[in-house]
Amino acid sequence: MEFELTILGSASATPMLGRHHTAQVLAVGREPYLIDCGEATQERLIEQRIRFGRINCIFISHLHGDHFFGLFGLLGTLHLQGRTEPLRIFGPAGLDEILTTQLRCSGTPLNYDVDFVAVDTERHQLIYSDQLVQVYTLPMRHRIPCCGYLFREQPRRRRLLKEVLPDSLTPEQLQALTRGEDLHDAAGHVWLRHHDVTTEPPAPRSYAYCSDTVYQESLAELVRGVDLLYHECTFLHEMLDRAQQTGHSTARQAGQLARLAEVKQLLIGHFSSRYRDLQPLLSEARREFEPTQLAVEGLTVTL
Repeated sequence: MEFELTILGSASATPMLGRHHTAQVLAVGREPYLIDCGEATQERLIEQRIRFGRINCIFISHLHGDHFFGLFGLLGTLHLQGRTEPLRIFGPAGLDEILTTQLRCSGTPLNYDVDFVAVDTERHQLIYSDQLVQVYTLPMRHRIPCCGYLFREQPRRRRLLKEVLPDSLTPEQLQALTRGEDLHDAAGHVWLRHHDVTTEPPAPRSYAYCSDTVYQESLAELVRGVDLLYHECTFLHEMLDRAQQTGHSTARQAGQLARLAEVKQLLIGHFSSRYRDLQPLLSEARREFEPTQLAVEGLTVTL
């Protein structure tokens, strides 16, 4: 089953030609989860051929414009496209008030319901679960309430070993084995054990999104061992003072956290517009943690 992240935007507060405000899509199976929604996210979704109507959950990290100014436009387009299914939006308190005001002042009665869930940005807790993933908040330390999100894939079922299955099994019996059930005879005795005809499923995959934050070593325990970690790195470490003043991290610090957390891969993004060339940021992070990539527009990482 698909589990892949696509980067739609990599810029910090000031966009550049070819570098857009923060937005990402994590696709699990056929379900796309939108993470942040900076300005012009709709255009980036079109570029990546991601259908708006399939998005059922949106996760907003905080209320700085470069992370959510594209949200109202997306809601309006979904309305124009005739959406009727409910849409769930997770984000800090106040986002619902902003959206309600925009809808009221623009005279836009949506065709569909918006279920807003206010998240506690200071706690690490489960906020959402479906058949595919569980989503947890990751407390960030920024200038305003802010959180990241940790996506953990639900455990997958054991896989049937077709070469050892009896030929006489009915479709109903195969379905029972797929559900993890043993098969019983008329007397109630087990005659075919699920574990005897199945193999271990692949390990659940995981993705951690660390939005705007100063460096927090404590995050390492919350994201330990994840398959993919995204961590903002607005500045090079030579600008550490500026990073701390503005509530951001450096490339070196992103690499340090990835190393401490023993993650498998690191993505760095949210680049300051002062950096036309991103290679120095990548080199600085890689000195701390070698398996690092730049989270640039259009990049897709498959796990």
